[in-house]
Amino acid sequence: MPKTTPRPAALMRVRHDRATGVTTASLSNGLTILAREMRAAPITAFCVWYRVGSRNEHLGITGASHWVEHMMFKGTPQHNEAEMDRLISREGGHRNAFTWIDCTAYYETMPSDKIDLAIALEADRMTGSLFRPRDVASERTVIINERQGSENSPGFRLGEEVQAAAFRVHPYGHEVIGHMADLQSMSRDDLFGHYRRFYAPNNAIVSVAGDFDTADMLARIARKLGPLKRGVAAPKVAADEPEQKGERRVTVRGEGKTDYVTLAFHAPGAMHPDAMPLVVVEAVLSGAGGLTFFGGGTSNRSSRLSKALVDTGISADAGCSVVPTIDPFLFSFSATPQVGVPPADVEAALWREIERIKTEPISAEELEKAIKQTRAQVAFNTESCTNQAFWLGFSQIVADTAWFTGYLDRLRQVTPAEVQRVAQAYLTRDNVTVGVYVADEK
Repeated sequence: MPKTTPRPAALMRVRHDRATGVTTASLSNGLTILAREMRAAPITAFCVWYRVGSRNEHLGITGASHWVEHMMFKGTPQHNEAEMDRLISREGGHRNAFTWIDCTAYYETMPSDKIDLAIALEADRMTGSLFRPRDVASERTVIINERQGSENSPGFRLGEEVQAAAFRVHPYGHEVIGHMADLQSMSRDDLFGHYRRFYAPNNAIVSVAGDFDTADMLARIARKLGPLKRGVAAPKVAADEPEQKGERRVTVRGEGKTDYVTLAFHAPGAMHPDAMPLVVVEAVLSGAGGLTFFGGGTSNRSSRLSKALVDTGISADAGCSVVPTIDPFLFSFSATPQVGVPPADVEAALWREIERIKTEPISAEELEKAIKQTRAQVAFNTESCTNQAFWLGFSQIVADTAWFTGYLDRLRQVTPAEVQRVAQAYLTRDNVTVGVYVADEK
């Protein structure tokens, strides 16, 4: 790693991996920093990740993590809401944030010579956000409206019921936006307490990628974030979901002319050795989606599910997906029956393809195709500095940086026998939650 500036006192351990180009560092207050130089353009992406999402909530404060994210844009004693946006846009940058089940992240992509602004703003709101009562009240209305808007979607309503049925113990059983009752009852103190518990350097990760000198960038981050005080250790999530012992089934009835079918199977977390073979199961059945966290992926028209359900006229669409998570989550199948086709016929067709991959080993050609498509998706979805910063930070949340940097190597090691084994292990009748949305205007 190039050394252009002395190491600041707050900067503790620094390790550079020559093979991957990733530098990992830590500050004395517990902050973890991941940095990767990318010299293609004078742009830098700066992300701050907090180890808090809906996974860290319980009944009474569901939706708190998402609500806190909204409050983080409402200003500090140093910068009001409008000023923060104006400062970033004036310099040609953009900023955003999101809350998910395992984390909350804030990010800016800026011209490299202006990145100090992003570092300063994130350092300011990490500990200085105001949570004014009037802002809490206005965002309550915004988030309740967001929740009500989601409820207009049959997909959201069905997904929420399936998720709740699949998880009896673990907090993965509720949606990120939270229950309506909690959104109506949570107080300013509830939200500010959640912020104080989880927003601290020792519960945060900075991931930065772009056009910079690594030693200089570490020094810049240490100057702004190093003086922040370490917080109390965040509460651990110790809710282990019991093994499911039989099929669960939910039916949602509502407006519309279209039915929907979902099959959700418990699946291991990102660190489990079976996680990568399940990625190949997804690619074979639905098309490659490697490292496409926000959706996308390749066209699935040549996938098994598309040929069996869409090409035959049974369903308008069909697919499956597995996402990397800290704790075991779900491998989900979904399909939209064509008009006049009973949901039971679509469910039966999904099961036929599931049983097929369990009983018939995939061919070497199918495996090679799945690996090639996934490799292409990984390349496409990691080429920008913003995506690099995203995946470096995300991988540290759900596993470690090796999960991201070694993704393709692990993919190439998957065999047809492993694909069949994990399909047999997880895609079972006793491990499934079936959800059907029945439209009332057919």
